[in-house]
Amino acid sequence: MKKIFFLFCTLMMAGSVFAQNAKMPENITLKNLNGESVQSSVIQNDGKPVIISFWATWCKPCNRELNNIKDVYEEWQEETGVKLIAISIDDARSASRVKPHVDGNDWPYEVYIDQNSDLKRAMGVVNVPHTFILNGEGEIVWQHTGYQDGGEEEVIDKVKELLQ
Repeated sequence: MKKIFFLFCTLMMAGSVFAQNAKMPENITLKNLNGESVQSSVIQNDGKPVIISFWATWCKPCNRELNNIKDVYEEWQEETGVKLIAISIDDARSASRVKPHVDGNDWPYEVYIDQNSDLKRAMGVVNVPHTFILNGEGEIVWQHTGYQDGGEEEVIDKVKELLQ
């Protein structure tokens, strides 16, 4: 069993290495919180880093992560110019819960809904939370799955490394 777990972890790490510096897909249709269709090309930040967080309303670690980042997000923006974009993977049955959930948590992020999982599949997301960092050219330079309290510090450290 340990060998299978080790093999799984090794493959996951190898997969993330190969995905580094891949470009963000630009032609995938998402929904904004008003239910309007937008293209994934809206995920940008005028040459500055972008954090993309795939999450779901039912995912407790996702909500903890986004709530903990909310507490320091303004500082992050002032210090680095980073933008966080939250991509909900809630499907058509639960997509109507996303806007009230975001409003209830008072999240200051851009939020889009990937209810058909097109962007999720294109970016190789298997589990949420799954966080990506894009450099100013829209290339994926780092990614991580899961969340433990305090994990947001690793995210901002990676963003700061990009700016050095």
